[in-house]
Amino acid sequence: MNAASMTGMTALSIGKDIKLTSAEELEATLRHIGATRYHSLHPFHKLLHGGKLNKGQVQAWALNRYYYQSTIPIKDAVVISRFRDRATRLEWRHRIEDHDGDVGSEGGIERWLKLTEGLGLDTAYVESTEGILPATRFAVEAYVHFCREKSPLEAIASSLTELFAPNLHEERIAGMLEHYDFVNPDIMSYFKRRLTQAPRDANFALDYVRTHARTPEERASVCNALIFKTNVLWVQLDALYHAYVEGNIPPGAFVPKAS
Repeated sequence: MNAASMTGMTALSIGKDIKLTSAEELEATLRHIGATRYHSLHPFHKLLHGGKLNKGQVQAWALNRYYYQSTIPIKDAVVISRFRDRATRLEWRHRIEDHDGDVGSEGGIERWLKLTEGLGLDTAYVESTEGILPATRFAVEAYVHFCREKSPLEAIASSLTELFAPNLHEERIAGMLEHYDFVNPDIMSYFKRRLTQAPRDANFALDYVRTHARTPEERASVCNALIFKTNVLWVQLDALYHAYVEGNIPPGAFVPKAS
């Protein structure tokens, strides 16, 4: 597949004219979607990584992103529930442990709370999710609903944004440490850990969809699931930009303290 043949893509799907006839064409299309739609391209991330936000705006991002991070193990439990195949359940199970942790071991949610605490946010307030934007809540809950209602193949495919996450994490670690004096390496531990976790998870999901999407229709559904997930991530940044860059904070949402 080349870029010219992908011009029929919409905000919802790859379009009716694209017929993917092989696993190689499927993977090429997935990578094209990531290259053109992943939220690393969003203007909010450019501001965040370039040191253009103030502390309150960074707090707002971390607070809202917590809702997504803390919902990932719920989403993954839903994915597991879709499979009678024991091997798939066993493979997917470590994702829950990665985020929830285990007895005596820190998980991704704890690492994210280390970030919000380091940014000066009250942990009880963060965990309550009372201050997040409505769009954040709607987008994250739509993701869980998608994994519950769509096919198991599409549920796995929606996780494929992890293919593109490591580069974003590297950019985030470097940019935030360079530009913000209120950020230190200790509170960035979530992203450092994901540099190894995300590729492992993405490789399994990619191999799975390449193997199990056997028809053009199934391959299209895989691509459309990835488009849906990029939309879930993108709209959260749209909401952050509208509220905390343009200054349109909705009633009841987190309001940064004046610096």
